[in-house]
Amino acid sequence: MQRIEMTAELREKSGKGVARSVRRSGKIPGVLYGEGKSLLLILDPVDLIKVLHSGAGENALITLKIQGKQEKASSTKKSDAERLTILRDCQVDPITGKLLHADLFEVSLNKPIRVRVHIEIIGGVPEGVKEGGVLQHQMREVEIECLPMFIPDRFEVDASALKIGEAIHVRDLNMGEGVRYLNQPDQVVVSVAAPISEAKLEELLTATAKEVKEPEVIARGKEEEGEEQAKPEAKAAAEPAAAGKTKKEEGKEEKKEAKPK
Repeated sequence: MQRIEMTAELREKSGKGVARSVRRSGKIPGVLYGEGKSLLLILDPVDLIKVLHSGAGENALITLKIQGKQEKASSTKKSDAERLTILRDCQVDPITGKLLHADLFEVSLNKPIRVRVHIEIIGGVPEGVKEGGVLQHQMREVEIECLPMFIPDRFEVDASALKIGEAIHVRDLNMGEGVRYLNQPDQVVVSVAAPISEAKLEELLTATAKEVKEPEVIARGKEEEGEEQAKPEAKAAAEPAAAGKTKKEEGKEEKKEAKPK
């Protein structure tokens, strides 16, 4: 794999104010992680854009040359001023599209790492699509584990021979030397499905609509049933009260009738 050289400066302080100051100068803040330690950096966004636009993209190996005095605790076996890294994350302004921050991860040529690699469909129009089928690209990337030197730029999948009902799975991918996939082997990467007729599509839409309305009908039925059950209880509660009132009134009438005597 081709390596890309990039230069960085050490950053002594962190915080929003420092980050804004770095961006005003035309650079961006970054962090290098590795061996349980981290270094604050100042990076050139132009160099990062070159990395992102390279063949390997985010998985490109970067030879990072660090300028400035470094702490002894962060020294490596090779050189304090040079690290082999990989781009782990980039923060981008959602409005302007400008890079705001970058995280780099130090790697070793002797230790395997896990990365995600893009899947590209090649080979032209599949046979099944020519027959009226529908091409379905289910997986856009696959997760792999390998030594940094064996990271592929991409996986090319030739789907031209696929017929209706056929598929290419993760297990069918050509991993290459020293590379193993971490996804489930039965996961479908690309397939050609049979076309759906208008009648079948209408049937599916109707069935979906019924499933959505059904819970509402059931809920209403339960509410009505609850109201019906509540009515007798309310009636029963009212009857004793009415009965009690009648007895009290009868007592008063009896006292009135007894006075003349």
